[in-house]
Amino acid sequence: MRLPDWGRSPVVTELARPLPRDGQVLVRVEAVGLCRSDLHVIDADRGTMPFRPPFTLGHEVAGRITAHGPAAAVTVGRRVVIHGPWGCGSCLRCTQGRDNYCDRRAELSWAGMGLGLDGGMAEYVLVPSARHLVPIGDLDAGEAAPLTDAGLTSYHAVAGIRPRLGADSTVAVIGVGGLGHLAVQMLRALTPCRVIAVDVREEALALAERSGAHLSTKATTDTSRVLRATTSGTGVDAVLDFVGSRSTLDLGTRGLRADGDLVLVGSGGGELTVRKPGSLPPGSRISLPFWGSRDELADVVALSRSGALKVEAERFPLTAVHEAMSALRDGRLSGRAVLVPG
Repeated sequence: MRLPDWGRSPVVTELARPLPRDGQVLVRVEAVGLCRSDLHVIDADRGTMPFRPPFTLGHEVAGRITAHGPAAAVTVGRRVVIHGPWGCGSCLRCTQGRDNYCDRRAELSWAGMGLGLDGGMAEYVLVPSARHLVPIGDLDAGEAAPLTDAGLTSYHAVAGIRPRLGADSTVAVIGVGGLGHLAVQMLRALTPCRVIAVDVREEALALAERSGAHLSTKATTDTSRVLRATTSGTGVDAVLDFVGSRSTLDLGTRGLRADGDLVLVGSGGGELTVRKPGSLPPGSRISLPFWGSRDELADVVALSRSGALKVEAERFPLTAVHEAMSALRDGRLSGRAVLVPG
């Protein structure tokens, strides 16, 4: 499933099976997650992203190693997930497995697999190096694939605030979809804090409750008062915003406690004016986490294998990608959409 050019819909295309060379690894895809980032790429106007079509979409991949180049020390048949943010491969951060923050990111024409480079909405994906692979054992592919972005990005966002979360802390998770429902579970598994979930959809709030949220509340013009009322008037210690719209940013700043953390994960186009004094409480910290490291992905896989994470996913055949995209756009999905090749 390839993006042929800017302004055009993805199309099913038949290509030759990739041949791995040197340190490359060929993975047969068992499942690939569908993300709002895919929609952002498909909807982008020419010149707004550095990517150069055509390329195959898909950056949340679980599969099985089927072949490799002579320099790749891997085992054929091993089931893996793929760490999707591929950087330059040679800067300090890339060699540390932190390709998501590659020092040469501004020079590249890609952000990773399926984001400028051929991704996993296909029968096979060619991985440039074995360092991008994390073994998954017998994890179900449909649950494992979303761990590589929905899980990893949520984990990276939680990890950034985790040292400041104690038993007397409260975190608001705004937007309980593919990422948000995993963030709720991670907060419950990794911290002693209280978790409040916020969404406009009743089914999303039900998902939040199944995921372990202590309280779920519908997003309205009065929600910031709810956040303050449930924290004895102080506001929440941290906000994880998985939407990133103008309204959610406004909610986050109004509901945040002084010396709190505003973590912007979603790319909903909202803007926040930062000035002093301003709308943000004194001492506020703002972060914009992007994906996560290879080691963090291994942590996420371990959490899933321990039973601490349960991915809610709706599965579609790869050829039904447009149906899945429509459901994602319309907010009709509970959790993550997962495409299955073949």
